[in-house]
Amino acid sequence: MFEQLGKLLEHLGEREIATWNLGSLKIQVDPKTLVMSWLVMAIVIGLALFLRRAFRQPIEDKPNRIQALLDVIMGLFESQFAGSFSSSSFGARMFPFISTLFLYVLVSNWLSVLPGLEAPTADPNVTLGLALLVLVMSHVYSIRAKGLRRYAKEFIEPSPIMLPITIMSEVVARPLSHAFRLFGNMFAEMVLVTVVMAKLAPLVMPMALRGIFGLGNGFIQAFVFSMLAVAYINLAVEH
Repeated sequence: MFEQLGKLLEHLGEREIATWNLGSLKIQVDPKTLVMSWLVMAIVIGLALFLRRAFRQPIEDKPNRIQALLDVIMGLFESQFAGSFSSSSFGARMFPFISTLFLYVLVSNWLSVLPGLEAPTADPNVTLGLALLVLVMSHVYSIRAKGLRRYAKEFIEPSPIMLPITIMSEVVARPLSHAFRLFGNMFAEMVLVTVVMAKLAPLVMPMALRGIFGLGNGFIQAFVFSMLAVAYINLAVEH
């Protein structure tokens, strides 16, 4: 059993990298992660277009079941995401971004439940890209809210000697911790499922465990990642 497990874990996380040479520029991508990311975007867009049909009815008509369900879900999302901002107007403005981020991460995480598919969020490049997106958003809105002079002044408070430390904290440590928290949890899920399947295969239990654990863990990680994005943006704007 341990020999079989060792063989499975030996190649876990390995990726086939494709290299494109554009003159002097070398671009390296993981085709599987790229395809999985496109699949996630297609699912999110397709779901949005499908659910949009529920709103194609006169306003005075009684809401149908899909519309009623969407109202409940959107109310929960709005209370958790938009309601977590200190300003209600700013929360309403940021709600589409945070909810879209949540849905993208959620669908990405849930792909791992399906046999043969892999969650894009198990690739550190994907989670780092999402964390950098949140970083850019937080600093852009911070400049808009405070002005460039006050924004720059905060990097040297209470003393100019704090500038390198503040830069490391804001620009390096925060996005790295944000990205690798999600990646670490999703990769750990892959390891756990591999260990269980090596121990119990070919029983049905590993697939059931994969589904239950994948759905639950996927939702929790998407929610935590989105709430951290809310906290970082809110802190940058209100600090």
